[in-house]
Amino acid sequence: MSQISSIKELRAVIGDEIPGLQDKNIDYLDDFAIEFIQASPFTVLSTSDQNGRLDASPKGDEPGFVKVLDNKTLVIPDRPGNKLAYGHRNILENPRVGLIFMIPKTSETLRINGTAQLDATPELLDELEARGKPAIIGIKVNVEECFFHCGKAFIRSGLWQPKKWPEEKHKVSFGDMYAARMAANKEVAEMIDASIEDDYKNNL
Repeated sequence: MSQISSIKELRAVIGDEIPGLQDKNIDYLDDFAIEFIQASPFTVLSTSDQNGRLDASPKGDEPGFVKVLDNKTLVIPDRPGNKLAYGHRNILENPRVGLIFMIPKTSETLRINGTAQLDATPELLDELEARGKPAIIGIKVNVEECFFHCGKAFIRSGLWQPKKWPEEKHKVSFGDMYAARMAANKEVAEMIDASIEDDYKNNL
C-alpha cells in the first residue's frame, strides 16, 4: 500500500480509534478552556475560502488578548498588519474556522472549531484595546467544538526546551526575498528590511 484512499486503509495503518476518547470534545468553553485562553498569548487562526483554499494566520498579544464573551463565544482582536486580509476575505466567503491556542512552556494545546464573523462595533473594538489603541476588527467566533490536544508534538520538537534551540536566531529578510524575486539591488533590500523593523517598533 502506497497511497491511502479510504478510512479502512487508514485504520489498517494507524489502528482503531481509542474507545471513549471522543468524549473529551465538547461544544462549548468550559472553565478549563477559558483558563487556558486567558493565559495564552498566541493562537493560529485557520480559514478557507469558498473553494477550500486554506490560510493559517498567527495572532498574538499579551496573555488573555482573546476575549471570552460567554461559553459559546470568543473574539480575537485584529491589529495593524499588511492589509492583504487573506483570513478576513475567507471568513466573508466561508465562516468556518479553526483555532489552536498555545502557552509557552506548556506542551498541551487547546483546539477550537466553529464559525466566525467580522465585527467593527466601536464599543467592542475599544474593549479589545492594546497599547492605547483599539482593535481594527474583532473576529467573533461561535464555538462548535472545543478540546485539548496532547503535548507529544511539542515534546518531540523540543520547542519549549532552550537547550534544543539553535545558537543563533534564524534570519528572515523580506528585503532579500523581494530583491531575489524582482531582480532588485542590495540597497532596495536594505530599505525594505529597515522599513519592516520600523513597523515592528512603531506599529504594533
